[in-house]
Amino acid sequence: MTDFFSPEAMTALMQVIMIDLVLAGDNAIVIGLAAAGLPKEQRRNAIVVGIIAAAVLRIGFAAATTQLLQIVGLLFAGGLLLLWVCWKMWRELQQNHAHEAQAIEALSESDVDYDGVVAGKAPRKTLAQATWQIIIADVSMSLDNVLAVAGAAREHPNVLIFGLVLSVALMGIAANLIANLLQKHRWIAYVGLVVILYVAGDMIYRGALELLPHVPGA
Repeated sequence: MTDFFSPEAMTALMQVIMIDLVLAGDNAIVIGLAAAGLPKEQRRNAIVVGIIAAAVLRIGFAAATTQLLQIVGLLFAGGLLLLWVCWKMWRELQQNHAHEAQAIEALSESDVDYDGVVAGKAPRKTLAQATWQIIIADVSMSLDNVLAVAGAAREHPNVLIFGLVLSVALMGIAANLIANLLQKHRWIAYVGLVVILYVAGDMIYRGALELLPHVPGA
């Protein structure tokens, strides 16, 4: 337990908290956006399904990923995947934020942009279409979250467990609050992006060191 309070563990813990905060908010916005095109009576059901699925997937991926990262080469591959996540987040942060307002409205059932309707500008869709979009997004983003947390926690299993529990809790309890926070304070998302970029670079570096002895002639 004392390892949890070491300087290295506390640094990893701060990274993990920032990663969880940013990716939980990003995941919530994607779920809200997918559900925004549904009628009000179906919207809440789709959001609940999406949040539960995200939490369950995080637990499932955590059980597998922490073991898989012990395989030589997968740490390097995981770092490359996180680089792609960083690029995707960067592009999202540069885009118009009007679609995020529709997602926030769907999550909170409130008229954020004061146009007289809740998520009225979102394209209409069926419940099946929205559910499929949410499941695909949950699979991708849950894997991203687990990889980033596992990479940041490194050799600190207590931090890893805390990070995964926090990730599930944030998605299950505070998804709407976090999505609102990130929309109002964009700098938090940029800080999270830098943290994830650092974790990706660290994973690639450590993964390359693992691979080096297996390269012929190295």
